[in-house]
Order: sequence, then C-alpha cells, then structure tokens
Amino acid sequence: MSSGFYDGNKLLSLPDINGNKPEIIVCCSNRSAGKTTFFNRYLVKRFLNTGEKFGVLFRYKNELQDCANKFFNDVGAMFFPEYTMTARYIASGYLCELLLQKADETPVPCGYCFALNSADKLKKFSHLLSDVEQYVFDEFQTETNRYLPNEIDKFVSLHTSIARGGGKQSRFVRVILLSNNITLLNPYFVSWGISAKMTKQKFTRGNGWVVEFNYNENAAKAQKQSIFNQAFQSAAYSVTNSETVYLNDNFDLIETPSGKSSYIATLKYDNYNIGLYEFAESGIIYASRSVNPSRLTIPCWLPDVGLNKLALKKYDNVIRLLREYFISGCFRFSDLEVKSAVINILGYR
Repeated sequence: MSSGFYDGNKLLSLPDINGNKPEIIVCCSNRSAGKTTFFNRYLVKRFLNTGEKFGVLFRYKNELQDCANKFFNDVGAMFFPEYTMTARYIASGYLCELLLQKADETPVPCGYCFALNSADKLKKFSHLLSDVEQYVFDEFQTETNRYLPNEIDKFVSLHTSIARGGGKQSRFVRVILLSNNITLLNPYFVSWGISAKMTKQKFTRGNGWVVEFNYNENAAKAQKQSIFNQAFQSAAYSVTNSETVYLNDNFDLIETPSGKSSYIATLKYDNYNIGLYEFAESGIIYASRSVNPSRLTIPCWLPDVGLNKLALKKYDNVIRLLREYFISGCFRFSDLEVKSAVINILGYR
C-alpha cells in the first residue's frame, strides 16, 4: 500500500481473546483512511495468488446493481490496471457472480455479491456459495442508525448458509466488517458487548472477533485542510471525519449534574436497577444506582418479562426518546458500570 494509507495486516494476524483465529474482524476508522481499498485489494490478491473466491455483502438487494464497479473500480485502477471486473445475475437475481478478466483472456469467476435482506432467500442457494472463503461488508454501520428488522439474526443466518457448504455442516468463513466511526450503539457492537466495554485501546478482542479502532492522521489532516470542510469545521459530521470520535456519541458523560432534579423511572436490566433523573434546567438525563422503588419500573431485558417481546414493545417510545438524549450528548452516568448497562439497553437492535 502507498505510504500514509491504512494497513490491515496486523488486524488480519491477530487471534481472538481465546487465542483462536477470529472468524469476524472489524475495522472502524475516521473517513478516507483507506480501509476499504486495503481489504478490497487483499481479497483480489488472495484470489489471484491462491484461487480463493470471496464475497461482497451489501445491506439491500437493490445495491447489487453495478456491484462490480462499486467493489473494483477504485482498487482496480490503482493496483490491477490490466484487469477488468464484470458481474452477472444468477440464482433468480439474488446473487451476482463476479468475473475477473485480464486483457483478452477468458473471464474467470472470482466471487459473489449478495444482500443481507435476502438472507432467507439465499438459504436455497447456499450451494453456490460453498467456495466463498471470506467476505467483506463495507459500511456495516449506517449514519442514519437505520438497520434491517432483526438485522443480527439475518447476519447470523446468512453466514450459516455460506459456512455449511463444501461438504461440511460448518466451515471457517471469515467476515470482514468495515465502517467509519458512527456510534457504539450499533447492533453489531451491542450484540458482541463491545459497546459496554469500549476502551481507548486500538484493538479489542472477544470470543471469535477482533476489532480495530484505527485513526489515520494523514486522512485527518487532509480532511482538515479541505477548503470545503473548513466551511463546516464546527459541524459534527466534519469533526467526525477528522477526529477519533463517533459521529453519534458523546464520551464525556460520567459526572453528576448540578441543580434540581426529578425522578422519572427505574430501568430494570438483568441484575441492574437504574434510576433515571431529569435535570430540566440543563436538559440532562442522569442514570444512577440510586432508585425509587415506588416509581414506574421499565423492564428492558427479555428474561425480566418471561421472554414476552410484547411486554418490552410497550416501552419502545420511551427507549427511543432516551436514545435520542444519549445521541445528543444529554445523558450523564454515575459510573462506568451504569453507563455500560444503559448503552446495552439503548443499543439499536
């Protein structure tokens, strides 16, 4: 890779928390750091060197249109100018087969593009994906915090379909997740428990996954020097492009607000009872271990209501409002443990 751009070789080499080769690796960074270019190039090089086919995951089926150019246009011009990539629809349009061609040679199938919202339909086409060794999901976090209904279930179902091929009920198929810094409340981080134990370490490991929080100084400098961005230098989006911050999060949240407060409700989550206080003058919601047992208690975890999803849904509007407070930086917490519990409660699912 060119000097100053992202290098993912260390992330690719790291074991998970148990010392095993992780099946999920994640890279989040400031924008324009070069992570997409690195991993797209890596997948093409692996195919050319070893014949390993790869996959490219999109969220929606309509994104499969022009998928070859979306994946290969930039990386091809930079690193593989002698090659062209095309795509053709197969499997009733639920898959696109990618074909790599050098000069006047015959196009060679190198991988597939598929969509997360087609996870159920792709079950019956899993045999076509039995030669996929790894796949990439770029922009797995959305800037609008809008995800598919039951997105994590679809993500797991799709991987199960891909990994059961090749004569095995389950085989190792690595997933590479890439994203700019958006929010710790994204459903992937919440499901892995990353949101609750976020630290300032560059690499965080778990059971089967490794996450890199990368900051590319060259990309940040280029963003700051942009004449266009200078016109919006105080905007949250512009700051996110150039700093190691999450677009929709605020980290300076552990403190006790001053002024008068009123008790709102109690959040019940697993073994936690968390008291919510409103500081009306400052517009702050404060979460504390101090609770008022006589006030409304809101269950926030399925086992607390006997796995009755409808019992949780009646409080969806309350959780949605609290989430907006968090995203706006208007939440404060008594300590890290309380903050971790609230982040799990508010996470997008």
